[in-house]
Amino acid sequence: MESFFPGDGYDTPENTPRYLGDRLAFGTRWFFHFHFARIVLKSRRLAVRGVYDDEQWARSSLEHMRDAEGCGARLHFRGMNLVRSAGGPLVFIGNHMSTLETFVLPCVLEPILPVTFIVKESLVRHPFFGPIMLSRRPIVVGRKNPREDLQRVLIQGPKILGQGTSIIVFPQASRSEVFDPSLFNTLGVKLARKAGVGVIPVALKTDFLGNGRLFKDFGPLRRDRPVHIEFGERMEIQGTGEAQHRIIVQFIESRLESWRHADCAT
Repeated sequence: MESFFPGDGYDTPENTPRYLGDRLAFGTRWFFHFHFARIVLKSRRLAVRGVYDDEQWARSSLEHMRDAEGCGARLHFRGMNLVRSAGGPLVFIGNHMSTLETFVLPCVLEPILPVTFIVKESLVRHPFFGPIMLSRRPIVVGRKNPREDLQRVLIQGPKILGQGTSIIVFPQASRSEVFDPSLFNTLGVKLARKAGVGVIPVALKTDFLGNGRLFKDFGPLRRDRPVHIEFGERMEIQGTGEAQHRIIVQFIESRLESWRHADCAT
């Protein structure tokens, strides 16, 4: 599969037009979420038929990204050459800010190397998202018993990595627009250590899409907040991995702080 973003980075073109439907929706979120639901339903139909493969996943992810741009999002990707040169398989460890990264990351990473996620059990049981996520052969955790979740990840994860598929890990228990290092556990580092593979930190600022109050996946759009995704350098786990975990946290904190200042200046 040819990469959608052949360079080290990507920036939404300045002259990207807003969808007419989004403009007619008076700046609300609903046109975006209508398109979001349309793509999900189309992907679900393919997954149920057993034909939702890696390329279909990447292309539906790209469609999500283009729809976000058509609804006012301005995206900025950096560090993709670091992913290309790192080889694989890898464990990608990042902060979890909104649903947006879950739908955008596949179009960035899948053309470079096959990936999957560690996901909550509720997601694979979801009537709409469930068939899609199951088709990606994720690691499913319950989020109720951390010890059982860790054991499951350390058993299934090395098998998946051994088959050449990289794994995206969001160590936070839930999505949050505020990065709290105390809630950022070492699950990803432990998995990489167990499997003997490298890790790449991922800093994410995706609060363009907020978390909804009643329905978390259907939050408001903040069109004045650019989307940033940046990958760091590959690291090998040394000893217990505590040093690498600190570096990952520092990378995420530094990038979030840099973007906050840059966005305030514009």
